[in-house]
Amino acid sequence: MENIELDKLFDFFREIDKEKFIGRQTYLTNAVRKENDAEHAWHAALMAILLSEYANEKIDVLKTVLMILIHDIVEIDAGDTYAYDDEGKKTQQYREQAAAERLFGILPSEKGKYLYDLWQEFELCQTPEAKFAHTMDNIQPLMLNDHTNGLAWKEHGVHLSQVLKRQKKTAEGSSVLCEYAIDNLIMPNVEKGNLINN
Repeated sequence: MENIELDKLFDFFREIDKEKFIGRQTYLTNAVRKENDAEHAWHAALMAILLSEYANEKIDVLKTVLMILIHDIVEIDAGDTYAYDDEGKKTQQYREQAAAERLFGILPSEKGKYLYDLWQEFELCQTPEAKFAHTMDNIQPLMLNDHTNGLAWKEHGVHLSQVLKRQKKTAEGSSVLCEYAIDNLIMPNVEKGNLINN
């Protein structure tokens, strides 16, 4: 029996396995190796479920979780752009847009459009779900950086001002979690010298 839709779905499933090979700059809690995109997405998605009550606005949790799970799929083609890589950010939008069109284009058209639109919603960061997804995307690496004594921050010479600038989107999704992150995950690392204080 020929089933073109299932063939396309399984083509997509095989393709997104490549997300497991996309390295990030954040170390795992044991500080032995850095996480990959799939690990980051899984971790942030579970955090979103358990922290959803702290969202600034009521959110559709399942939609938010799916948004988190797909938000970095584009890095299969575009590569990971480090949060504090100003040069990489100059071409990031172009690279990721092209990747989204190709990757979600593998799917049957209706499902592909659904995931593409959800990815775009995350990128625009205007809905309550997208804002909270960004909160999770930002807080998860903060937690790991704090736990590993700022290892990745020290490797890249990251400044406090860079981290605080990035946290503006964190506050849009959850002012409570942003305040918690600043007090418990960021400022102690300034005091320890893990973040450059300016």
